[in-house]
Amino acid sequence: MTTPLPLLSVSSLMMQFGGILALNDVSFGVAPNSITALIGPNGAGKTTVFNCITGFYRATNGVITLYGREKDTNIGQIIGEKLSVVDFIQPKILLRKLYYKMFGGSHLAARSGVARTFQNIRLFKDMTSLENLLVAQHTQVNRNLLSGLFKTPSFNRAEQLALENAYHWLSVCGLADDANRLAGELPYGHQRRLEIARAMCTKPTLICLDEPAAGLNPNETEALSVLIHTLKNDYHVTVLLIEHDMGLVMSISDHVVVLDHGEVIAMGSPDSVKNDPAVISAYLGIEEEAANS
Repeated sequence: MTTPLPLLSVSSLMMQFGGILALNDVSFGVAPNSITALIGPNGAGKTTVFNCITGFYRATNGVITLYGREKDTNIGQIIGEKLSVVDFIQPKILLRKLYYKMFGGSHLAARSGVARTFQNIRLFKDMTSLENLLVAQHTQVNRNLLSGLFKTPSFNRAEQLALENAYHWLSVCGLADDANRLAGELPYGHQRRLEIARAMCTKPTLICLDEPAAGLNPNETEALSVLIHTLKNDYHVTVLLIEHDMGLVMSISDHVVVLDHGEVIAMGSPDSVKNDPAVISAYLGIEEEAANS
């Protein structure tokens, strides 16, 4: 019996900034229709992993593969690989790399089915909640100049579908009453949910949530937990999240990956990870030998 492919595979990922090795041989998989938490102390490299997966950083080494949709996607390839001398004697490889150098980028990761939110909220604060969600759907609407000028049936139909999709996700995220409020005027917890709604408007297969519970009170955190389960159970979206709220992580995660100083030190079920001596050592700052005693 063959093991099914993960939705996301991260293999031997390395990221170097000058003389600083931020990630060292990071490997893990994310199963389809699951909730995977990426945890670790501050500075462990969690957001750097996210930035590589979502195409904001080009990893120094390693392979990130998203399986599904029409084809498998090599994230490093679509954001543009470095050229080497060998490429110039391999025309097909050279042309592919030149193409992605000119037209590739993080937006292609989003088109492939990867969406994300940010640790520091990045909404268009002078636009309404509805407008924020419409902007996220720019690749799905009819952008033909003549169609827009003459308001053709196909243009109007695409605009209507975008509006319906936006209102749907505002409702799912409990923001229906905030549709016409400026994003910058929303309470902090609502802004967090609006970021998730905007990400979901891109119709992702994988959503990466960077500290979604940061700054939330207990009631808001509980509502967030319900929302994340809704994304997984009702919409079959796979969730990868970075989070410091261990209560939330342990209650919602199917799988946990622990980073420390840019390396994976443990992975497994929430129960196995929270009792792992290496994880206790990383979080409490004690020697591993003491944790084992």
